[in-house]
Amino acid sequence: MASFKSDFLNVLSERGFIYQASDLDRLDVLCAESKIVAYVGYDATAPSLHVGNLLSVMMLFWLQSCGHKPIVLLGGTTSLVGDPSGLVGTRSILPDEVVKANMCSIGRFFPKLLDFGDGQSDALLVDNAEWLQKLEYIEFLRDVGRHFSVNKMLAFESVKSRLEQNLPISFLEFNYMILQGYDFVELYRRYGCVLQMGGSDQWGNMVNGIDLGRRQEDADLFAVSCPLITNSDGVKIGKSLGRAVWLCGDLYDPYDYWQYWRNVKDEDVGRFLKLYTKLPLQEIQRLVELGGSEINEAKKILATEATSIVHGSVIADLAAKTARETFEEGGVSLDLPTVEVPSAVLRDGLGVLDAFVRACLTSSKSDTKRQIAGKAIFVNGRLIDDANSLLTHDDVTDAGTIKLSFGKKKHVLLKPK
Repeated sequence: MASFKSDFLNVLSERGFIYQASDLDRLDVLCAESKIVAYVGYDATAPSLHVGNLLSVMMLFWLQSCGHKPIVLLGGTTSLVGDPSGLVGTRSILPDEVVKANMCSIGRFFPKLLDFGDGQSDALLVDNAEWLQKLEYIEFLRDVGRHFSVNKMLAFESVKSRLEQNLPISFLEFNYMILQGYDFVELYRRYGCVLQMGGSDQWGNMVNGIDLGRRQEDADLFAVSCPLITNSDGVKIGKSLGRAVWLCGDLYDPYDYWQYWRNVKDEDVGRFLKLYTKLPLQEIQRLVELGGSEINEAKKILATEATSIVHGSVIADLAAKTARETFEEGGVSLDLPTVEVPSAVLRDGLGVLDAFVRACLTSSKSDTKRQIAGKAIFVNGRLIDDANSLLTHDDVTDAGTIKLSFGKKKHVLLKPK
């Protein structure tokens, strides 16, 4: 593991954030000798960030913790274009009002991890519509577009992968890398921003920004990307039952979020503690060294610390308490995720296949059938072996709910209304 002069790069390196970087030696000297400004950009293509985005937000957190200034750049204009990176098809065009609503929703997350204000190291929230919406197209192409080689643009993975598979890429998407490169230069002009950070899928766009800054402003700009995070099986993290693990509690229940981290594989615990919690490295090392069944205690700490960052310590502790009551004390906690179902539906009989899909415990009726065959479906702790089973008011317990369980770790309560 590399040793750096600057606290910031040491933190990123020791915790596993650095995947690619441009001229780390010079960036290290700059960070050690002065306070820098760095940014990460987020397009508002959904009303919430997901757990994959959280990695770059943590990079901004550690940047600020080391005394540097973070900028959160929201793509008020680039969200209207669409980033082709990581996609096999053309991204859907979002209406302007949807993008604005998504930006408002996403923007509420960042103060949970960053301090905003007017101080030297206080974070800024910036919208790239401030400059991109004012561009005169012909002048922009003359002043900025001429610095981009089409040959080089075609070689970037986001474009090349589409062309190799004979998949479409729109001219609008093709221009995205120019706009992101211009964002970096504009942030340098306005705020003295010299570092862009983000996921490894953005590396080509970052390099474009560095090159444009050198050509237009004779500026020394830098980039650091974080890795694509997969579990020990090589599966990209952030998906659960086919749905994204959102950071917004309205889209992904905080209890489910706690369970997501509680259920990681033993060999992933140490890495995720470094990336997704604020725990000191010495404490993380102690947890990693736990053996046998004690590793489950480390997983609970990971789940509680990771949930606390996103949803606050009160909700994180409540999720831990709910899990303890459900799994360790044999009870049915009323703080489990709850889905309401009309009493009339139960009176007529709710098919168990529909019930588990409604509770988002399975992805479809056919998926529920497969899980029944695999002996993974339970109602009030009773194994279900008949896919035609119906739930009625007779299944409602004294607590006023029906407990649906997928295996031993995923539970949802159905509540008549």
